[in-house]
Amino acid sequence: MTPADRSLHVDRISFARGRRLIIDGIDCTVPAGGVGALLGPNGAGKSTLLHVIAGVERADAGTARLGEHDLATLRRRDRARLVALAEQEVTEAPGLRVDEVVMLGRTPHVGVFAGPGRIDRVVVDRSLEDTGVADLADREYASLSGGERQRVNLARALAQEPELLLLDEPTNHLDIRAQLMTLHLLRELARGGLTVLAALHDLSLAGAYADHVIVLSGGRVVAAGEPQAVLTPDLIREVWGVEASVIEHPVTGRPLIAFSDVARALRA
Repeated sequence: MTPADRSLHVDRISFARGRRLIIDGIDCTVPAGGVGALLGPNGAGKSTLLHVIAGVERADAGTARLGEHDLATLRRRDRARLVALAEQEVTEAPGLRVDEVVMLGRTPHVGVFAGPGRIDRVVVDRSLEDTGVADLADREYASLSGGERQRVNLARALAQEPELLLLDEPTNHLDIRAQLMTLHLLRELARGGLTVLAALHDLSLAGAYADHVIVLSGGRVVAAGEPQAVLTPDLIREVWGVEASVIEHPVTGRPLIAFSDVARALRA
C-alpha cells in the first residue's frame, strides 16, 4: 500500500458485552503516517475500541478499514501482517526470555512448518534496540518490571512490521525519560509511514506528541481533531470533571495542561 492508503477509518462501530453497550456507534479517522491519541476517562471504551480494530473482539456493527482493507474480513494471519496491538501485558509468555517474546511478533511472517530465519532475527534485534531493551534480551519476561514489560511488548508489536500500530497505554509504568523516548519513537515511526493509534491517560503527553486526538466519553466520540483545537478547558471540564488551564509550551508551542481542581459541580 502507498502511504495514502494507510489511513485508519472507523465507521459506526458498536460493541456490547452481555447487555452492556461499551462502544456506541464510533466514527473516527487516523491519517496515514500520523500519531493518533485515543483519550478519555476510565471506562470510556478506549481499550475495547483498540481490541475491536485489532480483531481481538468482534464488532456488533460497523467497520474498521485500513486503506482499502476491511480488517474484520481478513484472515487472522493476513490481519496480523497489517495490524499490531501492543497491550500492557503479554499473557502467553510463561518461561519465555525477552527475545523469545519479541520473536512471537514474527509469527505472521514465518511459514507454518518453518522456524525463524536470519531476517526474522534481524528484525527482532532491531525492535529490541529501537525500544531500548536489547540489554534485557536474555532475561525471563516474567522477571521484568512493569515498565520493562511495556517496552518489550512494544518491541514485539514492532517485530510484526505492521502498517497500523495500536497501543494500549504504552507509557504506563514508565519513568518520564522512558515515556518521552517511547513517544519520540512513535513519532519517528509515523514519519516513516506507520499509522499509530495509542490510548493515553496523560493529556499533556498527548498534546505534545499526537498529530490527532480522539476523545471518548461513555463509549462515544465527543471531540476529534488537532490537539490545540480539541484540548480546551471546557472540554476537559465536561469529559474529565476537572478544572484545567491550557497554556502554550514555551519550547514546542504545543498545548500543556495544568490541572487546578475538581470541577465545582462534582465536589460534593
